[in-house]
Formats: sequence, structure tokens, C-alpha cells
Amino acid sequence: MRIVFMGTPDFAAPALDALIQSEHEIVGVFAQPDEPAGRGRSVVSPPVKKLALQHRLTVHQPPSLRGSCELDRLASLKPDVVIIAAYGKILPESFLRVPPFGCLNIHASLLPRHRGPSPIAAAILAGDEMTGVTIMIVTKVMDTGPILTQRQIPILPHDTTGSLFQKLSGLGAELLMETLPQWLEGKLVPQPQDNGKATYCKMIAKEDGLIDWRRPAVELWRKVRAFQPWPGGYTTWQGRTVKIIEAVPLSGEGTPGLVVAMSQEQIASIGVHTGEGTLGLIQVQLEGKRAMDAAEFVRGQRDFIGAQLSS
Repeated sequence: MRIVFMGTPDFAAPALDALIQSEHEIVGVFAQPDEPAGRGRSVVSPPVKKLALQHRLTVHQPPSLRGSCELDRLASLKPDVVIIAAYGKILPESFLRVPPFGCLNIHASLLPRHRGPSPIAAAILAGDEMTGVTIMIVTKVMDTGPILTQRQIPILPHDTTGSLFQKLSGLGAELLMETLPQWLEGKLVPQPQDNGKATYCKMIAKEDGLIDWRRPAVELWRKVRAFQPWPGGYTTWQGRTVKIIEAVPLSGEGTPGLVVAMSQEQIASIGVHTGEGTLGLIQVQLEGKRAMDAAEFVRGQRDFIGAQLSS
């Protein structure tokens, strides 16, 4: 089969790699344009582009899919099917009509739950016990198309968006390679989504990581995990940002935002009272410093104990 692959970040790379290793012919790869990154703001290519070029595949990076030029380009590639994984752009309806076997998307949630751009973080924030990947047919309304297959995994207490990202990207590649031959051979019946069970998540912004100590400790624990590695759960102390890299919800009541020493029996040596319970701090990072264990941090910043963090 002739396949066009559309993806951009690390999440999409395992799926592209699996297709490269298959018997199918990849006739084109679409990725987002190169962008400045890092402190030096040097231009960096997205992971999918790097992988594609390693295998001498043709890469297209249009800034927009609007207009007849990109539609004509896709049509000229004569794909039998288009595979999409975290591409970062919504495909115009005209694109969806080009491949005879449609456009299939790898989505990192158990649709219809967590439609939208940040489903991994959304699952952690919601306290879901399970997450997974969905292979679906793309339609003109984002993430609403019929489902072909799904695979689920548990969300473990220590899982972060970063760790689930790795698990789900590999799982998505595996499921794609199981699903694709069944779809091409007509062995799968698309199942419509139950819109009544749909939930939606938004694009994450940096300010979403700011911790409100008036919220329950369990909720803040999920927030720290959901926003790791970016933007991170963070608070301010003495005018500087303190990122909470790892934390745990504990019992204990007091003024929200008050930093306290914990007993030796606790898993965390310091904690911060919240609106309900105490958030034990395990690993933190002061602005301009490296990440470190909270106990080590306090040895160097002794006035942190007893501080009142703002909400």
C-alpha cells in the first residue's frame, strides 16, 4: 500500500518507524515546519522529520494546509491511506477524500473520553485509572470519527505525562500495525463514538502549572504529574519560581500554603498544607538551580520551612 504519514513530535516517531520497517511504501511524510528551540533559539527539526530523512523519505513541511497547492501535492502522491499521529494541524475536509482507505489517526486516549490536544495530561488530571490509544477514522470535526480499534493500559501512581507519553507512543505504533492490515482487508467495522460520553481537553499553557494551595492535596499531586515535564507544577517563594518535580498526597491539616517539616515516618521530609491534606515534596527545583531532593533543598534553604507560599 502507498502511505502518506503525517506527524511531528516524538510521540509519532515509533509509528513512522514501524511503517518504515513494514512492507508498505511510504510515499511522503508531512511534519510541522522547523522552529527555534532552546536558549540559543537555533532552528530545530521535529523528530518525525529527522527520522524520515534518515531513511531518505521525502518530507513536506507546509506552514498551512489551506489552499489548493497542498491538496494537489497530496493527490499527486496517490496514497491508499493517510496515517496521522500528533501532526498538529487539522486536515481540511478536502484532504479526507483523497485516500480511498481514508485518513487514520492515532489518538492518545480512550475516545470519546479526552478529545482534544492534551489527552495524556487530561487523563491524569481527571484521576482516571486507565488510559490508552485509539485508532480512528478522521472526519471534519476533530476527534469525533468512528473508532477502528483501542488498547488500554493502567495509569500507575507514579506515572507522569512524560512516562505515559513513552508508553502510549509505543502502544500506538503496535496497535497501528495490528489495525492497518485488518482495515485494508475489510475486516474491521468502524464503530461510531458515543457523543454523550465525550469529554474535552484544552491546549496546555505555561500558567496552568501554577499551584493553588487552596485546592486538595490529591488534586495538586495529579497536577504535578500531569504537567511533568512541561510546564511543571510550580509555586513562588521569595520572588523565585520553585518547581515541584515529584510529590505525594499526605494527611495533615493547616493553613494552605504553609511549608512544614514532616515526621521521619513520612515518605517526604517536607510538606505544604493545602485546602485538604498536605502535599509532601519529594523533588523540587529552585529557579536557576538543578532539580534536587527536597531534603537536600531545605539544607541549603533553611528558611523554606515555615514559609507561607502564595496561592
